[in-house]
Amino acid sequence: MRRLQASKFELMPTGEQARKMRQFGGACRFVYNKALALQQERYAAGQKKLGYSGLCKLLTGWRNSAQTPWLADAPVHSSQQALKDLERAYVNFFAKRAAFPRFKRKGSSDSFRFPDPKGIKLEQGNSRLFLPKLGYVRYRNSRPVLGEVRNVTVSQSGGKWFASIQTQREVDMPLPTATSAIGVDVGIARFATLSDGSNIAPLNSFKKHEKRLARYQRRMARKKNFSRNWKKAKARLQKIHTDVANARRDFLHKASATISKNHALVCIEDLQVLNMSKSARGTIEAPGKNVRAKAGLNKAILDQGWGEFRRQLEYKMAWSGGMLLPVPAHNTSRTCPCCAHVAKENRKTQARFACVSCGYENHADVVGAINILERGQRLLACADSSPEVRASWQEPAEATT
Repeated sequence: MRRLQASKFELMPTGEQARKMRQFGGACRFVYNKALALQQERYAAGQKKLGYSGLCKLLTGWRNSAQTPWLADAPVHSSQQALKDLERAYVNFFAKRAAFPRFKRKGSSDSFRFPDPKGIKLEQGNSRLFLPKLGYVRYRNSRPVLGEVRNVTVSQSGGKWFASIQTQREVDMPLPTATSAIGVDVGIARFATLSDGSNIAPLNSFKKHEKRLARYQRRMARKKNFSRNWKKAKARLQKIHTDVANARRDFLHKASATISKNHALVCIEDLQVLNMSKSARGTIEAPGKNVRAKAGLNKAILDQGWGEFRRQLEYKMAWSGGMLLPVPAHNTSRTCPCCAHVAKENRKTQARFACVSCGYENHADVVGAINILERGQRLLACADSSPEVRASWQEPAEATT
C-alpha cells in the first residue's frame, strides 16, 4: 500500500539564504496575484478562464519581461506551483469546498514549493537539506524521515522558516488492533463526546489568549505604520497567533490519535463547518438578526478546529486499519435512542435530553453520539457489499504531521 506522509521541520538558514527565501516567496506571491487579477479581468470581459497550461505560457513572458526581471531569479518550478495553487483554489471554489480565491498579502503565510525530487537532497545524518538555488540548508532534525522524498514546501510562520518534506513509501496493509466502534459528537462546551459516555474537554486556545491579543493589537495600532516599533509590535502579535495555532494543532493530534488507536470504526457527523460559521450580518437592505451572538458562536466554532480534527481522524484511521464514516447530522440530538421518537421538545436544554415519549434521560451530547454510531452502523450494513465501501478501507488520505 502506498503511503504519502509529510513531516515539518524548522529550518536554520544563513542570512543570505533567508534573504533568498523571502525573495522566492515574494515572487510566488506576485505570480499568484497577477494570475488571479488576470482571471478576474477575463471574467469581467466575458472571456473564458485560462487553465494551468495557458497561465504557464504567460509566466514565461513575465519572467523575460523588462518590467519584472527579478522573477527569473526565483525557481521556475516554484512559480509554476503558485499557478497550480490558484487552479486548485478555483476548483475548490466551484466544488463549494472553499470561498473565492483572494489576493495574497505580503508577510502572511509566505511559501513556495520545490516539486522536482531530482533537485532535492536530504542528508539526515548531517541534518541538512539541499534545495535548488538555496544550497544546503540546516534544519532541526527532530524525527527520521521515512520513504522517498517527493517534494518540499518552504513556508514562513512567526518569523521562522519551515520545510514540509513529503515522502512516499510502500507499507503493508494495516490491520486494526481494536475491534470496537464509537460515535463522536463534536461541540463547543464539550469538544468531543463519545457514545460510551466519555468526553474530551475543549482547549479553547484562542479564547485563552483573546484579551492578550486585543491588548497587543491596540499597542500595534498606536504605532506609526512600518516603523521599527510597529514591526516589533507586529512580531509580538504574530508570536501569539503562532502559539495559539500550535497549541490547537497539538491538542487535535493527541485527541485524534487517542480515538484512532482504540477503535476500528469511528462515526462522526458530516458537518459543513463553512456554512455553520457564515456571518449573519446580512446586507443593508436585509440586515441579519442576532449578529453579535452569531459572531460569538462563529468564533467558538472556528476555535475548536472541527475540520482539521476530521482530516486527522481520516488518515490516522486508515493508517491503523480502521475506518472513519461520516453520517448525516440531522436530528441526532433530538432522537431518542430507546424509542426512536424525534421531537424538538426532547432536548430540554443545551445539555439535558429527556424523551417526551418514553422518559429516557441522558446528556444531550451523549445521546447525539449514540445516534451517530447507530446511523453509521446502519449505513455500513446497507453498503457492506459495495465496492466503494471496501475501497475506503484501503485508500488512506494524504497526511501532514
